[in-house]
Parts: sequence; C-alpha cells; structure tokens
Amino acid sequence: MDDNTSFDRRTFMRGALAVAALAPIGGALASCATGGSSSAPTSTGGGTPAGNVSAKNPFGMAKTGTIDAVIFNGGYGIDYVNYAAKVMQKTFPDVTAKISPSTKIAQELQPRFVSGNPPDLVDDSGANKIGYNAILGQIEDLQEIIEAKNLEGTTIQDTLYPGVLDVGKFGDKLAAINYAMTVYGIWYSGSLFDQHGWKPPKTWDEAMDLGKQAKKEDKYLFLWGKEAATYYQKLTVASAIKQGGDEVRLALGNLKPKCWSHPAVQGVFKALEAVIKAGYMKPGGAGTQFTRAQAQWSNAQQALLYPSGSWIENEMKDQTKKGFKMMGSPAMTLDTDAAMPATALHREAAEAYIVPSQGKNPAGGKELLRTMLSKDAASNFAKTRLASTIVQGTVPPDGYGSTALQSQMSMLDAAGKDVFGFQFSDIYGMGTDQLVLWNSFLGGNSSVKELTSGLQQITDKVANDDSIEKHKVT
Repeated sequence: MDDNTSFDRRTFMRGALAVAALAPIGGALASCATGGSSSAPTSTGGGTPAGNVSAKNPFGMAKTGTIDAVIFNGGYGIDYVNYAAKVMQKTFPDVTAKISPSTKIAQELQPRFVSGNPPDLVDDSGANKIGYNAILGQIEDLQEIIEAKNLEGTTIQDTLYPGVLDVGKFGDKLAAINYAMTVYGIWYSGSLFDQHGWKPPKTWDEAMDLGKQAKKEDKYLFLWGKEAATYYQKLTVASAIKQGGDEVRLALGNLKPKCWSHPAVQGVFKALEAVIKAGYMKPGGAGTQFTRAQAQWSNAQQALLYPSGSWIENEMKDQTKKGFKMMGSPAMTLDTDAAMPATALHREAAEAYIVPSQGKNPAGGKELLRTMLSKDAASNFAKTRLASTIVQGTVPPDGYGSTALQSQMSMLDAAGKDVFGFQFSDIYGMGTDQLVLWNSFLGGNSSVKELTSGLQQITDKVANDDSIEKHKVT
C-alpha cells in the first residue's frame, strides 16, 4: 500500500513514448548485460541474447555482474525476492542482486524510464504503480520465461494455476507475470465469531443483520483506512459480478460507457450505502493511516469484517490479537438469485513483474523471475508470506499453521471453476483518483450518484485516451 500521492500519468506516458521514439532501429541504445568482460552478450530487448545460453542459463545472463530489481514494499514485503536471489546465487555465485524496496513505483521510476536507465526487474504494484500498459514498447515479452524449465526441471507454464497469465497479456505479448495468487474476500476472526455464534454473511442483507449484532457488542461491521479505501471498490465490484455475471465484469473491464450504472453495481453500492447510513462503518477512516485502521480490526477488534486480499495476514502479523484465528469468506451477493453461487470467488494473480528492455541486465531480470517461479522459492513465499503464488502445489494441507492460508485454499477448493478476476483499475493506474471518491463515500460525505458519476468520469477519461493501449477483457 501507499499514501494518496498524485501521479501525472500523461506526463509519464509522454516521457516513455519519447524514449521509445528516440531508440534507433535494432535497439542500439540497449545496454550490455552487466559482466566482467567485453564479451558479455548484449540484449536488444528482442529476446534472449546469443551467448551463454544453456539449460541452467536459458536467457544467457552474464555470469558476473549485478541485477537491479525494484520491488513494491507492500503487504508481502521484499524478503521473498531476497530469498530467490540467494537461491539463484547457488548457480551464479558471481552475480549480485540489488533488491530495492519502493512504495512509489511510478514516481521513483519515471525519471529512470525517461532517461533510458530503468531497473532490470520491477514489481509494478501498489496504489502508485506505473500501469505497465503505458510502457508496452519498453518492456520485454516474458513468454520465454514461462516456456523455460524451472529449477526443478519442469516447464514453468505447466506448473501454474489456470488463467493466471491472462491479465498480463496485451495482444500476443506477455507483458507482465503476476506472481502472487491473491484471494479476495471479507476477513474475520474465527475465534470471535465462534464465541458469539456468528457466521460470515453470504448476502448484503445478512451483513446488515450482522451489523446489528455488532452494534449490540459495541463494535462496528466494517472500518477502513485512507490509503485502502479502494478495498471497498474491490469488494463491491466482486459482489456485483457475482450478482450480475460476466456482463458486469466485461463492461467494467472493457471501460464501457455507463458501466458503473449497471443495476448489479448500483444495487451493491446502495447496499454499502445502507451500511454506512446505519452507522455500521467505523467513522474517521479518511484520516487514519491504513495499517492503523487495520489494527483496529485485527488487534483491538473494533470491527467484525475487513475486505482485503490474502496479503492481510502477513501485513498485520505483528498487530493481530493472539488467538485471532484469521479466516476469509467470499464477497457477498445481493440475494440468493445471483448469477454466481455464494462460493464463487474473486481470485487473481497480483504483484505484476515486468522486465524493462533498456535495463542494463534484462537477462538477469528474467533469470531472477524464473528463480522466483521455482517450487523452492514459491514454497518459501507461501510459508513466510502466508499466501500462495501462481505456482501450484506449494501449500500443504495445514497451511503452515496459518488459519488464513487454510481458509484461502478452502475457498479456492469450494469455488472450483467459479472464479473470476478484474484488474482494470490496476492496469490503467486509476487507483489514486479513485481513492478520493471512496474516502468521501465511506465517510458518508457523498452519495451513490456522486460515487457513480466520479468513477465513470475516471473510466471514460482512460477509455477516450487513444495514447493508452487497451487490454481487451474476454
């Protein structure tokens, strides 16, 4: 997560496009892979360099040098990338990985992309992400990574959950590999619910009833923090998709006119508005830093439910009440006549990794990402981050002792094929503008009509900007 810092996306895109326009045919501006000799293979951004290629080095990375990686320092931290770098060094002991944390990816990397000196690997995530569709011409096609063997000798694409690569594809180009298998839903304390005989709601009416029970115990149903206000957008959109089906998902994902006015979306917005008007939303979130707000839920237990992705347990592990038994449940529907069953689940691959073509060592960026997709590194992520990656078979039945991780896997099993994802806000970098609207709405300072109008204006601005490459959702 990040604070609500504004970012001029148009300026960034103009700068990025200018760099692309200045690059001569054949990619002569692309740097050599960092190495200890002048014979190190060069990368032109067109794929694997010619030298040093082998089964253990499929991208021809120079065997000495540095890999420059900038990683979003959010709920998952950066330790899992450091772990992968150490694994990689077992094969490449003379290659050093410089892993730099960031919470302002776009702001910090904008000048580097414009000057033609980007990192070799970037986790383009967080509220202030670049939105990699803005720089498609400056990032590598990652298809060769998933076609390569992992460290255990299995082709990587055969080890992944179905459909997890789709969101990173633009036309025929795999522009990004989203690493974390994020399960979205409403999170709660299993021990608190057991104590009171409560059950997580399956519909918004049940949520309202639970809000009444919470009030009797001097608790709220929900709360929020200022940087995480759009978590409620994730929740309401998931609810609307479950209620209205694919037509809702396709309209929003493809930035259609009046997509926010779909009856299912409006119904869910009104249901959340009813929660707010009933006083079941803890006030003051717009002035509260998001992890402090989350601690009010996970430690002080001032609210029963919190909408989030599955990073939440790791993010709050030092601020969660002992014996909390964190668990999750899928987003609610408006009623039992919804297009999708109650078990249908919003799950998607997140943490978008890209490899800039003009980095000094793009082959190194690919090799580090290949290592992250090994069973070893993916299992380490699950064990230490308490969440799954896109690599299957890395979470044992006991969830490494985590009730939240057990719950994630149970939700995935129960959902079966009834899973869906949406990333239009992330892909197009809308989050900063949307935060303003959601903080106002959650605080009771704006109406459903005003929220809808504001979200549609943000969507239409992107839809009507011909300089922005569009990701067609099917």
